Amino acid sequence: MSNYTAVVGFFLQSDPVANGSPVALLPRFGLEDHSEDCWKQFRFKIDNLNSLAPLGTKYKVLFLGRHGEGYHNAGLKKYGHEEWMRFYSLTDGDDEMTWAPDAQLTPLGHSQAAAAREAWRTESSRGIMIPQKFYVSPLRRALETWSGTFGGTRDYSLFPEEGPTVTILENCRETYGIYPCDMRLPLSVLQETYPPPTYQFEVNFTEHDPLWTRDERETDEHVQERAKRVLNVIFKEPEIYISITAHGWFIRGLLAETRHQPYRIPTGGTPSNFMIKSKLTAVTYRSSTRRYQASRYSTGGLIAKHNIALIGTNKRIIHFYSCFYVNQIIDK
Repeated sequence: MSNYTAVVGFFLQSDPVANGSPVALLPRFGLEDHSEDCWKQFRFKIDNLNSLAPLGTKYKVLFLGRHGEGYHNAGLKKYGHEEWMRFYSLTDGDDEMTWAPDAQLTPLGHSQAAAAREAWRTESSRGIMIPQKFYVSPLRRALETWSGTFGGTRDYSLFPEEGPTVTILENCRETYGIYPCDMRLPLSVLQETYPPPTYQFEVNFTEHDPLWTRDERETDEHVQERAKRVLNVIFKEPEIYISITAHGWFIRGLLAETRHQPYRIPTGGTPSNFMIKSKLTAVTYRSSTRRYQASRYSTGGLIAKHNIALIGTNKRIIHFYSCFYVNQIIDK
């Protein structure tokens, strides 16, 4: 079993006084190093950590991105929190908008994804490490955000050799239940818009949504458990630089699982960073995970991303559209 712990020191998002930012597209995705060769130096540090890591320890960097504005976000802004929660969140839409099932991006949401792409181009010119592997939620607002940021027309400035592929994971989705905007579409419908080889659904991905129910909402603790399963998947792979495009509450669960301080992420943005340490024990597992309850926050702004660094005996660094380090340790 594994235990992931955030490690601070590289990104602004891990600063004790940082509790969120209304600006989703932070310069250098929150990297504290302002030098001209900051990303080159960052890569050198990650390579050095991995080369000196004990057996079973890996470092990875995760780029975690929150989707752009969806129609459900627009509905919340239109009606206000009280009226939205009382009535409209339980419906499929109104006379002007449709936000369920499986809310899509608004025009603003699409422009936020395009802004994230431009931010990646800017950092690419400065030497940032382009993700080696991509994961995304199966909900359309996340898929559309990933496509607007990394997919679509081939971007040779980001992918000079070949275009990216992305793996769609059920566990990357938003908190599910009660609200129909969080109900996903059937696999066959999604595949019509998101076909292979670019879009690869995980093995055993079911035709119909196996999780959403109308009468029960998933708990924060279970979201955190799902986030841990995603980390487990990532740590089984050899790639170091990873991108995850998902949702606000999923990212909160990931932060909680890694014991990173809560960090508010608006919709639409680019990476910020933090460090994590994970311990794998063959016989017993002692969890020091800190759980927290966080209130819902405004979804205005750009697509938010976290940069994560993972450290440990299976150390890896994860990078969001916010960033952090993760340390994974295996006891033998």
